[in-house]
Order: sequence, then structure tokens, then C-alpha cells
Amino acid sequence: MRSKKALANIIASLALQFVTIICGLITPRLIIATFGSSANGVVASVSQFLGYIFLLESGIGGVVQAALYKPLANHDVQTISGIVKATERFFRIIAIIFIGYLCVVAMVYPLIVNKEFEYFFTFTLVLIIGASTFVQYYFGMAYQIVLQADQRGYTTAILRIFTTIINTILVIILIKLGANIHIVKLGSVAIYIFRPILINTYVVKKYKIMKNCAINNNAIKQRWDGLGHHIAYFLHNNTDIVVLTLFANVKEVSVYSVYFMVVAGIAKLTSTFSSGLEAAFGNMIAKNETDVLNRNFRIYEFVSYTITTILFTSTALLIIPFVSVYTKGITDANYDRPLFAYVLTAAEAIYCVRFPYHSVVIAAGHFKQTRNGAFAEAFINIILSVVLVNFLGVAGVAIGTLCAMLFRTIQYAVYLSKHILKRSIMLFVKRNLISAMAVFIIILIVKFLPTGNIHSYGVWCRYAVIVTPIAITVTFMMNAIFYGGNFKDILSILRRLKKRG
Repeated sequence: MRSKKALANIIASLALQFVTIICGLITPRLIIATFGSSANGVVASVSQFLGYIFLLESGIGGVVQAALYKPLANHDVQTISGIVKATERFFRIIAIIFIGYLCVVAMVYPLIVNKEFEYFFTFTLVLIIGASTFVQYYFGMAYQIVLQADQRGYTTAILRIFTTIINTILVIILIKLGANIHIVKLGSVAIYIFRPILINTYVVKKYKIMKNCAINNNAIKQRWDGLGHHIAYFLHNNTDIVVLTLFANVKEVSVYSVYFMVVAGIAKLTSTFSSGLEAAFGNMIAKNETDVLNRNFRIYEFVSYTITTILFTSTALLIIPFVSVYTKGITDANYDRPLFAYVLTAAEAIYCVRFPYHSVVIAAGHFKQTRNGAFAEAFINIILSVVLVNFLGVAGVAIGTLCAMLFRTIQYAVYLSKHILKRSIMLFVKRNLISAMAVFIIILIVKFLPTGNIHSYGVWCRYAVIVTPIAITVTFMMNAIFYGGNFKDILSILRRLKKRG
């Protein structure tokens, strides 16, 4: 059952990421072409500033998910209901606080970008963008965690696919009809408001959540231990754009957002293979299945490194020509930033490498034991980004992120090897050396290929069709040499799933 749920989550998440990447490429390009780079930068920047309310969650998501593994495994409706009610109350308090925070941002943010847009224009745009966040916190967050803990993330993935496609179609129609940016974003809010409400209704019915049950506050008592992890995750996604907004300008934010859109899409594509696995590991730990945990972790680690090596090496080789075609004809900002592109791609690759280690640490509930590393990561990210942005611009903030990612990934690997899996850290070192060798060989081969002038999506696709198979072939050959046993384990799992199906 765990394997089937994990497979369902992976397939649904994979479909979601493909849809998100495609739709995510369409919408910003339309906004830049129609309203300009400054408008696109403001939309990205406002979203990041409003995202700071996320800090109030105090890491409760991972803590609640870990607390739900055992009662879900035992079908304990009373305990599940108590945890959900405590979590729901917590998120609704955040939603109320968010209203006040939204008003502050709406009043202050226009003063930061007053050289680009009039006060009332930015003020109303901030309020519109913030509306969907309020609804998400008030109605959907607590119930979404239940689905993740029960390895049913595919349910929310399917719903997100539907709303993402509808939103993109609506944005295209509104822009073609000549609507302004406010109407376009208001249309998106109208679409996204329905998602958390539907999740709420589904979970209450599916899990028979009791309305009049005792609130279980003990389940969220570890949230302060999870705060460090929460801050580190948040700053990974938000530091760079906020630093650029404060120390550069919104056009630089637009440049950053275009490149980050690409690498973040690849990162999410990589993360789909982790969908549901954290919950599966939590289930194994709850049942004390130590041997099963170690065996499945080795497979997960192998798959994660293989996919990360293939996708991010290909991205590093393809991102510059892609952005060149994507921003063709746009002259209000310089989008040709090779150093920034390579550093940002490397940072996201390292972030993806740590997925297996992060998943098991969180599934084991070891928040307190690893929180100091999370705080250190956040500190490194902020300090280096603020210092380097003044010398290197967007490349500087990317270097700050890269250093923070590298530190935390090593910290996770060391802790997991020593305290949970009880294995040698040299296994981690070996994985990275082999991946580095594969990356070097792929780049070496591709550099000898004639590229010509990549001036259209068609030419870029033909180039990608050459580069990606090279990355796949080299990575698989290296893994076949050093990790042949892992290949056999994966084939064995697939055969078992086929027989059960």
C-alpha cells in the first residue's frame, strides 16, 4: 500500500510540475510583454514580501505531519480530529494576523517602488495579491497537511493541476481583452480561492473529522523546534528577491524571477520523486522497521542523485539560450546573465541533493536536534546575500544562497548518517564525487558540439534533444558502474508493483 501511494503521489506530482512549468512560462512572458519588466518585478516582489507571514507558522507543518503518522496508521479518528482542530485554530490565528500584515505591506511597499508606479496602483495590487493567501490559511492549510501525512498528496496535486490550467487560460483571455494588471491578478485570486475550500470539505468527509472533540495542543508543542527548519526553507525561497528589492531595483527582480522560474521548475520536477516518501518513511519509523527504512533510503538516495544530476546539468547547459529566446524583443532590462545563471542552477541542484536527508530527519521528528544547522543556514544566506549584492548584483545573492545550501546539505548528511541510519559519511562523499564526475564528463562532451545561433524555440528544442540524452547516457553509465545493485533493487520494486496491479 505504501509503494502504491508513493507511486500515485509521484505520478500526480510529476503531472503537476509539468503543468506548472508550462503555465509558469506563459504567464510571466505575457506580463513582461504587456505590462513591462517593472510590473513583473513588482508582482514577484510583492508575493515575496507577503510570503513573510509564512514565518509565523513556526515550522508547524512538518511537526503536525510527524504527529499524524501514528494515529493515521492506527486509524485513530479521535486523535486525528484533535490534532486537526489544534492545527486549524493555529492557522486561523495566522490568517487574522495576516490581514493586519497585508495592510502594513500595502501602505509601505508603494513607498519603496514609488519611482516606478503611483502609490494607489501598488497599494491596490498588494491587496489583490494577498487575498488568496488569507483564504488558504483560514480554510485549507490544516487539512492539506492531513493529506500529505496520509500519502494522499496526489489529491491536492490533481486539484492544483485543474486550477493552474484554468488560471492560465483566464490570464490569457483577460490580457488579450486589454485588461489591466489589477484585473488579471483579481481573476487569478478568484480561481485560487476555491482550492482550499474544496480541500477542507474533502478531508472532513474522508477522515470523519469530529467537530466537537478536545483540541490536542500537545501535537504542536514541537513547533518551536521546527522553527529553524521553517525559517531556512522560507529564506531559501524568499531572501534573494527581497534583498534585490531593497538594494537594487524591480527590474533586477524581474531578471531574477525569470531565471528562478526555470530552475525552480526543475527543482519542483525533481521533488516530485520525493512526493509521499517522507510520509512513507514516517510510517516505517513509527513501526520500527529499521531494515526496511535503510533499504528504501538507499534507493531513494540513488534516484534523487540520478535525477538531480541529469536535470540540473542539462539546465546549466540550456538555460542561457532558453532565456535569450524567452526574452527576445524585451529591451527594458538586461536578461543576459551567465554567471548568475550557473550559480543559481548549482544552488538549486545542491538544494535538491539534500531531499533524501531532509525527508528522513523530518519523518523521524528530529526537529530540535537539527535546528541549529537551520538557523546557521539562514544566517549565512542573509549575510552573504546582503554583502555580495552590492558588488555582484543578482549573482551576489545567488552566491549567498549557494553557500547556505552547501552548508546545510552537508550538515543534514552528517547528522542522518551518525544518528538515524548509523552508516559511514563516506557513502555521502562517494555519491557526490561520482555525480561531480558525471557532470564534468557531460559538460566536456557538450562543449565540443556545434551550437550555432539559437534564435527560436524550435532551434532550442533541437539543441535540448541533443544535450539531454547525453546527460542521461553519461549519468546512467556512471551509476551502472558504481551502483549496479541499486538498479536491480528498483527493477525488483517495479516488478512487484506490476504484479499487485
